[in-house]
Amino acid sequence: MTTDTIASPRSHTDPARLTWSLRGRAPDDIALTADGIEVTPDWAWGGSTGRGVRVCVVDSGVERDHPGVGPVDGSWVVVGDGGEFRVEPTETGDTCGHGTACASIVRRLAPDCELHSVRVLGERFSGTGDVLLAGLRWAVRQRFDVVNLSLSTTRARFAEALHELADEAYFGGTALVASAHNTPVESFPWRFSSVFSVGSHQESDQDLHLYNPEPPVEFFAAGQNVSVAWLGGKTIRTTGNSFATPFVAGACARILAKHPDLTLFQLKSVLYLTAANVNVTSRGAA
Repeated sequence: MTTDTIASPRSHTDPARLTWSLRGRAPDDIALTADGIEVTPDWAWGGSTGRGVRVCVVDSGVERDHPGVGPVDGSWVVVGDGGEFRVEPTETGDTCGHGTACASIVRRLAPDCELHSVRVLGERFSGTGDVLLAGLRWAVRQRFDVVNLSLSTTRARFAEALHELADEAYFGGTALVASAHNTPVESFPWRFSSVFSVGSHQESDQDLHLYNPEPPVEFFAAGQNVSVAWLGGKTIRTTGNSFATPFVAGACARILAKHPDLTLFQLKSVLYLTAANVNVTSRGAA
């Protein structure tokens, strides 16, 4: 299920083998303290449903009318070959289920967000770095508020272009939320500091996220034994950093809906301050 170009989102489903995740440790093991800042989960997203925030899932497509996903506001696909690629509207839906799974998690957290899809993966999770780059570039230049990218490429020849694109997204106000690879390999773009990189935790409370004080992964979210939508209107349980990523993307949507003027630096800071392992005190607050 792995190609030599795109890191398979289902490379390993054994939690013990999710290399960049919070393996064998509890939130208390990475506890931190942030003094003098008063940012709470209620302040960050209390009452927010993600309304007005545009989220794009760059993946295998999204199955329309799936009860776990709801309406899809726009679906596109990357087409072409020989170095010439374009993005066109499509009614195809999802080729393998992975995009639908990710979209269902975003919808769960931010039920009123605008949900869009760009298909860069085909059947059996196949794809190329060129197609990934073309689809992601299109999504970034559409100025979506949040882009969920639960896949990566292992080909170093794409690293420079992806790095430039990740920076373009960051400086342009698009939160690029990207999953860490499930195995200890070099892959991109999740390793770039301009993205919101995500691994998985094994906590029973799937609503919490954690901050990682040991980069390159920045945040941990639920990604083990997660219930997700799947093809044919079905629901399955699955494991992988791919499924932790939309939890953070959905959280970003909720925060941005409530605080639309936040910069991405501030958005990362809010995620840090609301992480379950960060102890925020009011000491020294103005």
